[in-house]
Amino acid sequence: MHQRLHFTPSVYCVKMQGSGNDFVLLFDEDVNLPRSAMSEWARAICKRAFGVGADGLIILESAPDDPQVDYRWHFFNADGSRAEMCGNGSRCAARLAFESGFAPASHVLGTDAGPVRAEVQADSAEVAVQLTRPHELELNIRLQDSGWDRDVHSVNTGVPHAVLFSDEADHEDLGQMGPWLRYHLRFAPQGCNVNMVQPTEEGLYLRTYERGVEDETYACGTGAVAAAYIARELGYIGDNVDIITSGGERLSVSLRGEDAFLQAAATFVYQAELNCSALGL
Repeated sequence: MHQRLHFTPSVYCVKMQGSGNDFVLLFDEDVNLPRSAMSEWARAICKRAFGVGADGLIILESAPDDPQVDYRWHFFNADGSRAEMCGNGSRCAARLAFESGFAPASHVLGTDAGPVRAEVQADSAEVAVQLTRPHELELNIRLQDSGWDRDVHSVNTGVPHAVLFSDEADHEDLGQMGPWLRYHLRFAPQGCNVNMVQPTEEGLYLRTYERGVEDETYACGTGAVAAAYIARELGYIGDNVDIITSGGERLSVSLRGEDAFLQAAATFVYQAELNCSALGL
């Protein structure tokens, strides 16, 4: 019979993934981190091969001073940058909050982008979230430099997104185009996520280059809503659409007027005892 290892110092953590976006989640009451240290923790924990490996770090904390939300989060990208919002991350946070007794099935999560309503399906792994209303919409931005000449659209769905359409999304060089747009002066100073979208018979196919991760990811929830919102504005789709991500997952987006809803599975990968000293924490 093998013995379990115990580390000192250590902290309880949960690894989750939402449509291929993976996250490490902690409870603030377990770590009691000052905000000034959270960015360092995100970089150490999210670093693949040397840490747990993830697209982002989520720290959940109670919010007794805010009657409008059940709890709040601190969300950090893998590079340590703080992000206003993450659609797939919010679904993972909501399911953990419910399964751990931190919040009821229907609750409100406080994010830097504003309150996000969540509904956890208790009989399945799916979670629906109502994102903050899309804003700052701009269509048909012609960008011509660095050898590129493309029509780009943009919208903020909690974080800023650039959206391009293509008949052959998988053949587009997102590894080059992503950084070009993410750091383009047109989207300075905060930069943007970059989405390559292809209309299909099933709905929309989506590839996303994410700032903070600085690479293409398997999915992006706010990017899926951005793609759907702009596709509706351009007349490609109606109010409801299924989006297939580059990771092969299906995200359902529902647009009700200016309100945007995202639904898909949020999956527990494992829970663990994080060896803080191994990460220099």
